[in-house]
Amino acid sequence: MKNYSEDAGRQYHIQVAKGEVGRYVILPGDPKRCKKIAQYFDDPVFVADNREYVTYTGTLDGVKVSVTSTGIGGPSASIAMEELYQCGADTFVRIGTCGGMQPEVKSGDIVVATGAIRMEGTSKEYAPIEFPAVASLEVVNALVEGAKKEECEFHTGVVQSKDSFYGQHEPETKPVSYELMNKWEAWKRLGCLASEMESAALFVVANYLKVRVGACFLVLANQEREKLGLDNPVVHDTDKAIQVAVQAIRELIRADQAQKKEE
Repeated sequence: MKNYSEDAGRQYHIQVAKGEVGRYVILPGDPKRCKKIAQYFDDPVFVADNREYVTYTGTLDGVKVSVTSTGIGGPSASIAMEELYQCGADTFVRIGTCGGMQPEVKSGDIVVATGAIRMEGTSKEYAPIEFPAVASLEVVNALVEGAKKEECEFHTGVVQSKDSFYGQHEPETKPVSYELMNKWEAWKRLGCLASEMESAALFVVANYLKVRVGACFLVLANQEREKLGLDNPVVHDTDKAIQVAVQAIRELIRADQAQKKEE
């Protein structure tokens, strides 16, 4: 396709060029988290800052890795993945925050997504709705290992990806409240662990691009626990989720290097 960037060597939205990012990329939503995540790398270098996309590159265990923010929601997340792929990335770990949906999913816990409910619009422009949004098994396993090493309380399972934050938190005020509230109850009855806004799009786009992807989240709070009168503090510290993602990248690097030696 035509490159609309003023610099033809850089991707239009993320303003990154080939060779400036590693094969492994952590994807937070918030641009402000990128510098914080990059501090876990060796010799991190600032690469680009354009729109919602901030990128740093460094190394982990001697291997080039990067972090790029995606902003909020599937449209901007899918753009980031597509453009990072064009720059050579093929393994993505999304980190962020989520709201718990099952009573056992407590504030401060970590959720590792195995799949996502496609209650968003971006993935529908990549695949029919019958196609599932599923994380890569290798990345899920690496995130589980990372959570164990960090001694986190963690859960694995399906998350809900939505487009409207306030459609979740104030569904009764929306003209389609009948749909939002009924589906929320259905997701709960199906054991959905948490609600967030990017995973479904990233999982489907990754399948299309034939790259690896996974996601882990800090549980910010759980409105269902609140309804039940259970303890429900609001937790904002994303350090544990970041550490789990970093450990997962290390696990993937080790596994990839071992496989390469066998070949």
